[in-house]
Amino acid sequence: MRLTIDPQSATAPYEQLRSQLIAQVRDGSLLAGTRLPTVRSLAGDLGIAPNTVARAYRELEADGFIETRGRNGSFVNARDDSATTQAQLAARAFADRIAQLGVSADDALDIVTAALRD
Repeated sequence: MRLTIDPQSATAPYEQLRSQLIAQVRDGSLLAGTRLPTVRSLAGDLGIAPNTVARAYRELEADGFIETRGRNGSFVNARDDSATTQAQLAARAFADRIAQLGVSADDALDIVTAALRD
C-alpha cells in the first residue's frame, strides 16, 4: 500500500488519504479482505494526526469501501466476489512469487501467456 500526504496541497489530508485508498481499491492494489493499518500506525507513518486517519476511515466505511470489525481492525470491503476480483487475487499472488524468484516481468508475462494458451 503506497500512501502519501502532501502538506502543501489545497486538498485536506483526510481527503487525500480517502481518495488514494479508493483508487487503490478500484485498481486492485488493495483487494477485498485486505487488513488496513491501524489508525495510530498509519497516522504515525504518514506524519498526520490520528483523528485525520480516523475521519478518512469513517468516510470510507460510510461509502462501503471498508468495514471495521471492532478490535480486529479495518478491512477492505468485499464489494463483490466477481471473477475479476478472484483474478486480481491470483495476479497479485503470482506477481509476489515472481518477485521472490527474481524472474523478470517480461519472462513472467511470457510464462502467463503460454499458460493461458494451454
